[in-house]
Amino acid sequence: MRKITLSVFTLLCFTSIFGQARKELNFGLVGINYEIPVHRDITIAPGVGTTLDLDWLNAGVKGNYYFDHVFGITDDAWDVYGGANVGYSFDLRDDHDNNGHDGSDFNVGLQVGGRWFWNEKWGVYVEIGGGNVSGFSPGIGLTLKL
Repeated sequence: MRKITLSVFTLLCFTSIFGQARKELNFGLVGINYEIPVHRDITIAPGVGTTLDLDWLNAGVKGNYYFDHVFGITDDAWDVYGGANVGYSFDLRDDHDNNGHDGSDFNVGLQVGGRWFWNEKWGVYVEIGGGNVSGFSPGIGLTLKL
């Protein structure tokens, strides 16, 4: 537990020192996360989410790469991104196996999405993604630039 606490503390300190670009709060239909920049095109985002049918509760972190520079998107109103996520998925279903075990487990997945800002502070995002435990999960929501 000490190693995990120290790792999270170090990660947060690193991102606070070196990630001076914009920070964003994303909240939507199936989750919430706090995006922290670590490079001009890379963010990490600790957060929690669920699936549309509320079968899973996922707690973890996403890493996203923003393809804006690669695709030549110069308008700050648009973002296109993709990345990976890791965390733990808690099985909220009642249909456990015969031994009483649920499907909760370590989760690894991918996501891809896009975002459009209608003013300097607010935007809307659409994302599709999933993991090896919780399966496919689309997302739609709002982004607030902090």
